[in-house]
Amino acid sequence: MDAKFYVEILQNHIPEINRMLGGRWRLQQDNDPKHTSRLATEFLKENIPAVMDWPSNSPDLNPIENLWGIVKNNVERRMPKNLGELERFMVEEWDRIPESMLINLVASMKRRCELIIEMNGEQIPY
Repeated sequence: MDAKFYVEILQNHIPEINRMLGGRWRLQQDNDPKHTSRLATEFLKENIPAVMDWPSNSPDLNPIENLWGIVKNNVERRMPKNLGELERFMVEEWDRIPESMLINLVASMKRRCELIIEMNGEQIPY
């Protein structure tokens, strides 16, 4: 993925997010080069209500990492035999993630932040 493709993804999903949340949301992203590129930065300034400042190396604070891990484990258990199966299994496993899991991961953010503070920035068990 490059910055152009990242911006295309955002363009495709921002209308839906705005319909669901209005202007009361913030984007959380890490500091991957495609996220901080000039193209993405300009797009974000013009189209996103707010972008959260985020530490460069903080997987404990990023709930998407938990989702990727779940999808990865579920796909590996299915043992795809070729690229087509891998792609299909990834889409199927992503689609199987229950909404309640997403809600719980977002709800865990406050506790994650508290633990990071308690641990002086060291790794936490998430």
